[in-house]
Amino acid sequence: MPEQPAVTPVELPAGVVLRLLHPGDGPALAAAYDRDRDHLEPWEPARPAAFHEAGYHTARIPVLLLEHGAGRAVPLVLVRDDAIVGRLNLTGIERGAARSAHVGYWLASDLTGHGVMTAAVQAGAAHARDVLGLHRLQAATLLHNHASQAVLARTGFVRIGLAPQYLHIAGRWQDHVLFQRVLSDDPA
Repeated sequence: MPEQPAVTPVELPAGVVLRLLHPGDGPALAAAYDRDRDHLEPWEPARPAAFHEAGYHTARIPVLLLEHGAGRAVPLVLVRDDAIVGRLNLTGIERGAARSAHVGYWLASDLTGHGVMTAAVQAGAAHARDVLGLHRLQAATLLHNHASQAVLARTGFVRIGLAPQYLHIAGRWQDHVLFQRVLSDDPA
């Protein structure tokens, strides 16, 4: 299996750096999810209690890095002052005729509204286009997640439809708005 291209760290607003997930990030990732539990729970699947413990993430990170090594995902973290303050993931990477991926992200509540996630999504899209050679990115948001929809709009995504009962979020199947960005339309 060929080695995957390097992920160059990117400086974002507010002293945040976007970088590839590291094998030792388990404790920092658990701390980040626990610190922003109330902020994240309405937007995420129901999590087991162990999800907020370092061991859970320490065990999961090697799997995520294997997915990266196999070219199926790019697991990224947003870091400020050695603390993880968010995630940006490219998942479900398809090659062949599709050359596409899904984008998912979250950001610590105290950093929202400062352009951090907009810059992170832009950097992720540039990596997908310029390094991975992808054609298209897709993202989905809950109908009432206007902040996430604004990030997508600012970063060149367009609404393409509605997916009824698309994902099981916050304990129930919920409708999602679907967005896409055609990377091959981006100026080089």
